[in-house]
Amino acid sequence: MRLSFHGAAGGVTGSCHRLELGRRQVLIDCGLFQGGRTPQEENAAPFGFDPAAIDILILTHAHLDHCGRIPLLVRRGFRGEIICTAATRELARLVLLDAASLNEEEARRRGRRHAPLFDTLDVMDSLDRFGRIARLGEPIALGPGVTASLHEAGHILGSASVLIETGAPLPPRRILFSGDIGPRERLLLRPPAPPAGAGIAVMESTYGDRNHRDLDATVAEFEAVLQRAVARGGNVIIPSFALERAQEILFVIGRAIASGRLPAGLQVFLDSPMASAATRIFRRHGAALRPEIGALLERGRDPFTLPGLHVTRDAAQSRALGRLRGGAVIIAGSGMCTGGRVRHHLRRNLARAENAVVFVGFAAQGTLARILIDGAPSVRLSGEEIPVRASLHTIGGFSAHAGRDDLIDWHRRAGAPGRVFLVHGEDAPRRALAGGLEPAEVILPALHEGWDL
Repeated sequence: MRLSFHGAAGGVTGSCHRLELGRRQVLIDCGLFQGGRTPQEENAAPFGFDPAAIDILILTHAHLDHCGRIPLLVRRGFRGEIICTAATRELARLVLLDAASLNEEEARRRGRRHAPLFDTLDVMDSLDRFGRIARLGEPIALGPGVTASLHEAGHILGSASVLIETGAPLPPRRILFSGDIGPRERLLLRPPAPPAGAGIAVMESTYGDRNHRDLDATVAEFEAVLQRAVARGGNVIIPSFALERAQEILFVIGRAIASGRLPAGLQVFLDSPMASAATRIFRRHGAALRPEIGALLERGRDPFTLPGLHVTRDAAQSRALGRLRGGAVIIAGSGMCTGGRVRHHLRRNLARAENAVVFVGFAAQGTLARILIDGAPSVRLSGEEIPVRASLHTIGGFSAHAGRDDLIDWHRRAGAPGRVFLVHGEDAPRRALAGGLEPAEVILPALHEGWDL
């Protein structure tokens, strides 16, 4: 039995972990590398294993850094089964088709010599590989002596941790892959519920060196930023991930309007076709949300709809938002500002001091979001140098990732596995978290490194 790491080993993107279990090979996630200096080269590089040798891929959730290289895996020979939760299957289809469209658009822009990493046909081929739907807590047979069960991870809708259990003819092992772990305090989702008793854990560490702000204080700060920007006649630009964060922001704004903390006439624009589609998927999976949110949906009350909400349908409507001089909240992707419509809104709004830009999620090194957060006086967008005069706000309490204390608590509730591989984190957070997991043996794997189990 052998465990190896082919992504998110020393970084926060490209999650891809391989288990060799006798003659069976199981892959946990197959995500895109994002940010950094050479993501195109990293994504196009060999996987570090033969895709045709993989029997089963278990997908923890539908974020692109966990599922985004699946079409490439299929193009290069994978013919096995993909297993995930029902919500993850729906969201992954949405995310991958959107990514293929962006790839094709970028390839056309760069000229005929530049082929996309994968295209729509590759995505359609990969969707054919999705097989059994996993119900949380119920074991699924992967082969002789091997079962998997998925457990609530609390990160995004449908997200799960994966417990692999082996027995005869293999040595007995319980190996728990955390996937991305959500904080215990969330607005929409149920908290993480790891199974106990694993001896080995592969654990994320994104915020292993710090905690997030209290959720109530986070919401109050967010509302205050919007109040100030609206009072001074400015716009608010919110770069947002289409899955989970956009829905949380809509929920928070709607609740603040209903309570009078934000004006009833506030104009809110959801300028993300993918976020709009994802919201419809949320409505179909009320049972996966917090009980009180699911109960609202059952009673026909939509927690994601608010007065003054406008959903843009096409690029022309998105461009028209550039004429708004104040009083608007624009939620647009991508959350790290690496692409999507938010770059257009930043180009139009960054130079005006009355405007505000609110970052509500993690920003990896090398992304435009991180460059702005780190204090760049100007940025280049669409060939134009744009001065940064708008107020910038980073509100980390909305993060879908657990902070340090919640990560340590997750490890404890999982039965304090004695051997822990820390992944999905930059080196400083990984080292910091390692100290909080003692006396466990903690390993910080590098890309393509492997260990016998």
